[in-house]
Amino acid sequence: MSQASSGTSLTDHGHTHAPAKPPSLEERRVDSKIITILIGGTILIAAVITRYLLDTPNQGDLLAAVAALMLGVPIVYDAARSLITGRCPHHKHDSHTECDHEPHAHEKSHMEELVALAIIASFASGQYLESGAVAFFMLISSMIEHRTAIGALQAIENLIRITPTKAQKLVDGKEVQTEASQLQSGDIIVVRPGDNIPADGTIKNGASTINQANITGESLPVEKTENDEVFSGTINETGVLTIEVTRAGKDSTLGKVKDLILQASTSKPAVIRLLDQYASFYTPTVLMLAGVVFFITRELNDAISLLLISCPCAIILAAPTGMVAALSAASRLGVYVKNVSDLEVARRISAIVFDKTGTLTIGELSVSRLHPAKGVEPADLLLTAASIEHNSKHPVARAVVRMAKKAQLSLETISDFAEVAGRGVQGVINGKTVHVGREAWIAEQGIDISQADTSEAEGMSLLFIARDDQLLGWVGLEDQVRPGAAEAMKELEDLDIKRRVMITGDRWSPARKIAQLVRVTDVEAEALPGDKLELVKQLKANGHTVAVIGDGVNDGPALAAGDVSIAMGAAGSDVAIHSATVALMNNNLNRIPFLIRLSRSTVTVIRQNLLGTMFYIFLMLGLLAAGHMTPLLAAIGHGISSIIVIFNSARLIREGENLHDHVPTHIEAKPQHERRIEAVEQAQPATA
Repeated sequence: MSQASSGTSLTDHGHTHAPAKPPSLEERRVDSKIITILIGGTILIAAVITRYLLDTPNQGDLLAAVAALMLGVPIVYDAARSLITGRCPHHKHDSHTECDHEPHAHEKSHMEELVALAIIASFASGQYLESGAVAFFMLISSMIEHRTAIGALQAIENLIRITPTKAQKLVDGKEVQTEASQLQSGDIIVVRPGDNIPADGTIKNGASTINQANITGESLPVEKTENDEVFSGTINETGVLTIEVTRAGKDSTLGKVKDLILQASTSKPAVIRLLDQYASFYTPTVLMLAGVVFFITRELNDAISLLLISCPCAIILAAPTGMVAALSAASRLGVYVKNVSDLEVARRISAIVFDKTGTLTIGELSVSRLHPAKGVEPADLLLTAASIEHNSKHPVARAVVRMAKKAQLSLETISDFAEVAGRGVQGVINGKTVHVGREAWIAEQGIDISQADTSEAEGMSLLFIARDDQLLGWVGLEDQVRPGAAEAMKELEDLDIKRRVMITGDRWSPARKIAQLVRVTDVEAEALPGDKLELVKQLKANGHTVAVIGDGVNDGPALAAGDVSIAMGAAGSDVAIHSATVALMNNNLNRIPFLIRLSRSTVTVIRQNLLGTMFYIFLMLGLLAAGHMTPLLAAIGHGISSIIVIFNSARLIREGENLHDHVPTHIEAKPQHERRIEAVEQAQPATA
């Protein structure tokens, strides 16, 4: 059995890529429709030549009748199915395949019935050439709509087809090929260069360059090494990796991205929801008007032309095609919108609330200064703090411990450890009680901190250390501003976002420093989680459309209160993906102004589509009233209007193509642990 037939890839280590699939029923159906159009169109041209050039009308009518039957029967059959079932004739209940005319909705608005009636009326009245021509142009426009509109949707669906089907699992030290869908948390897998990673996991052995563009939309590959996290669907480019699976299948990052895509693709824009309310009245109204026209004029061609002009194809296409193209552009850059209504709202954003830690900053504190009290050695200060903090999982504690390990200090044994949430930690070392925490908490323990010199602590988060009743000094920590934050704020200012508020539970001093660097308009420090919620409510009460941006961990209430909620760095985070309406799979802040620009462009394109369609309808009705309209011209006009709408919407697919990530390549290209070490090394001179 060949590799392709056995479901493996065609690479040297082919064991993870999805196999090539045979043409689907939908693809075969499209191919048969193309053949029908080509044959029917050829017969129709022969009918025109026979009737007008060879002057044999009877033979011409016969050929025209054959062409009309060949081209018209599929339209009439689909319309009949739609009328009976109430659903798009091309929709399959067991898939997410969209219909020819409605990329976002499977429910029909009965536009094909109007075309079918026009074809039947023309044929029944002996106008075989007109009947065949109407069917021909309708099929042509339908085909272009299908291939173009669905092409935009496929650009999104391609993201969910990159899951590998096979994986190399280690069993008793030996590699065993297994189905990727059977992987479970705790399994150990081997991924070789060129393979897609089949599940989320943590690298246990090896280092490699990982292309994460499929998931995060990042323009540059990222270096990964031991203990770094990797995501399913990303591509291992260089080294051999041994990975411990943490999430697989539907629980993996790729599985959740798939859910986001399908959730967005089944939601409807507001204009479509409005049209749906009146769809059931539309066809009977048009039929009544066509009957009135025929009764008054006694001209069947006028009634047929009215049926064709009134087909709401272009109107129904106006919004969904624009939304599908916009979702495709957003997905390419790692921006996933759960509901298209959120994309509509984003254009009206006038205020944004940013969480500081992990959003405007990298979110990893590093020790930038040691300030021991008089007579205390810096090493003693750091060792005492790290020995106590070693038992805490707080980010401040981890930063202190990392610094101590970098300095190659051997941590001391402690007893009676206790942690006071939001205040500090305490324990006993060599019979002496040690307190490490906030300044106010240390003072509450009866320790004199008045002699502590904090003049050099501007912009730092301070950690005070005391042993028994003696203050040993303080440790200054800083979080680094996220690369590109200032540039993103400038873009938001240019987009007329009037309020850009940073809120944090950190002290005022570091909060002001970060606020100045990123150029926000307002800053709130020493805030509790409830304060974020109150801030959002206040901004909304002042008439602002508010977006809330955070990491989704401690921002749940505020995210829920915002008009638009955006989770940063959602890749690999279940909390972030589920807590917000928009998930940014990477940490590039330039995605936020991109989202607002995309929203505004999308609404503009939809309005252009609707206004253009209304202009077309009134123009055609005017020509009909003036006696210059025929069924053939109406069919051609209908097709042209639909095609213009499709191609106008397709322009949105290219949104963000010129977007460049602000993250410097020399930082992004290094493993996370190397970047952390460098940060400590840069801070070391300040400890002398």
